[in-house]
Amino acid sequence: MSVVETAGKVLREGAFGHATNLSCRECGHKIELGPFYACPECFGPMEITYDFPAITREEIEAGPANIWRYKALLPVPSDIEQSPNMEPGFTRLLKARNLGRELGIDNLWVKDDSTNPTNSFKDRVVACALSAATELQAKVFACPSTGNLANAVAAAGARAGIKTVVFIPANLEKPKQVNSAIYTDSLVAVNGNYDDVNKLASEIAGEEDGWAFVNVNVRPYYAEGSKTLGYEIAEQLGWRLPDQVVIPVASGSQLTKVHKSFQELIKLGLVEEKPYKIYGAQATGCSPVSVAYKAGVDAIRPVKPDTIAKSLAIGNPADGIYVLDICRETGGAIEDISDDEVRAAIVLLARTEGIFTETAGGTTVGVLKKLVETGQLDTSLETVVINTGHGLKTLDAIADQVGAAATIDPSYDAFKASGII
Repeated sequence: MSVVETAGKVLREGAFGHATNLSCRECGHKIELGPFYACPECFGPMEITYDFPAITREEIEAGPANIWRYKALLPVPSDIEQSPNMEPGFTRLLKARNLGRELGIDNLWVKDDSTNPTNSFKDRVVACALSAATELQAKVFACPSTGNLANAVAAAGARAGIKTVVFIPANLEKPKQVNSAIYTDSLVAVNGNYDDVNKLASEIAGEEDGWAFVNVNVRPYYAEGSKTLGYEIAEQLGWRLPDQVVIPVASGSQLTKVHKSFQELIKLGLVEEKPYKIYGAQATGCSPVSVAYKAGVDAIRPVKPDTIAKSLAIGNPADGIYVLDICRETGGAIEDISDDEVRAAIVLLARTEGIFTETAGGTTVGVLKKLVETGQLDTSLETVVINTGHGLKTLDAIADQVGAAATIDPSYDAFKASGII
């Protein structure tokens, strides 16, 4: 196999699959593939571009039941299945009849990513970042995180046999801390919020050679993993796009990549072109994108997060301006809800569909409800809401909201007196 060289590293041909270069999202300047994330001309974010081969639905369907069925559309080598990884993806798309009836939506689906290996969608993006880190011969696999990403990076690094170092805010929910520390002995708690943690990670990435920070210096590859959510939704719907999708917004990357995936499927002829609306969901305590949307402005003013939805608590979202563009262009919207509404939505989803979601999913379902109530979402159209993580990660958020309906003596009379039936 022939080799190529980038950033002083000799890489094998096809290390990044059908990816051709990195292109600036702002000025369009192109550079070689490598551990680069900022445009050398304007400092804008870099995006991966491809020369896709012809691909059929049948070829995809013949692939493995994980994200590697879409490997031809990702920045990964053709033999990616041979590398030790968490094999995430192809999670269930559930018909949400009960929740739809409760909210008055005729045709509602839940894309449930809580069943990924570490119980969040982050396993998808980390799998692509791990491939890039491996091909770039990184010696340390790392990330700044609000929790789910730290879990995914630590687990994936353990599986791949690469040293991991993960950085989190010191006040992160305890279950998420444990779910990272179990996989790595290098969990670093930082006094500050996520934006402080991210700034530290960027400094370390600039100083330390051989460190692959998944959402910093290999971010372009990492972000592409979110496209697989869109690919799966379309395939699981019978190779068609939904009319409306509601997506949580933290950095905003997931929403932009789902949109990108829909556009790629259209261009490749894998689905019919049709209009669709994309909606973004935030918690009011960290809603800079929602605030900008409602104000009708393009600039996003950073905020200090104050919400139970810690996995969405990014006060200065990197892709926020692109989220605004996409939601406006598609005719969608961006909404936010209070922490109490987040808690209520967690319970609502659990008791209608048997899905226990974390606070990010509660935010998304709660925003779906608000979009219906405010008339911003058409209840007659096919709608998909994305659940990104499992509720066992954020037990504290709802621990005092649910519990025993009654405490009784062990007798039938006591049970009858309880009023349960």
